[in-house]
Amino acid sequence: MTLDTEVSSLRQVPLFRGVEPSRLKLLAFTSERVHFEAGQQLFARGDAADAAYLLLEGSAEVSIDGPQGPFRLALLGANALVGEMGILADQPRSATVAALDTLTALRIDRTVFLELLGQFPQIGIAVMRELALRLEQTNQQLAQSQG
Repeated sequence: MTLDTEVSSLRQVPLFRGVEPSRLKLLAFTSERVHFEAGQQLFARGDAADAAYLLLEGSAEVSIDGPQGPFRLALLGANALVGEMGILADQPRSATVAALDTLTALRIDRTVFLELLGQFPQIGIAVMRELALRLEQTNQQLAQSQG
């Protein structure tokens, strides 16, 4: 895939809409396009938070191990960002993320991701909104499972 195609893909992601094309080109150049087959893990709970993943095609499941086995926290599709929590918290991964089907993602190195947040506050705000939404959804799931 060409650099211009990568930039075009990034422009489709709401998170990056306000980012100038030259910066998107640099992001595409410094990131790695990765592929996963169904069931393959992007990362596991406890792994080092060394990158965030922007899902380009396919879907993934976010889960943790619970008393009755794996507990699904979220299903993510195209344009979703995953792995940012560990980077922001400077902690190991808090959940396992696995591909549900054939998945293509852009692997954004931790340093590049943090630089993006520093240079583009609107991306930081969008990430915070997404994290708040995920927390609310998780709280609702937990309340329903307790009820």
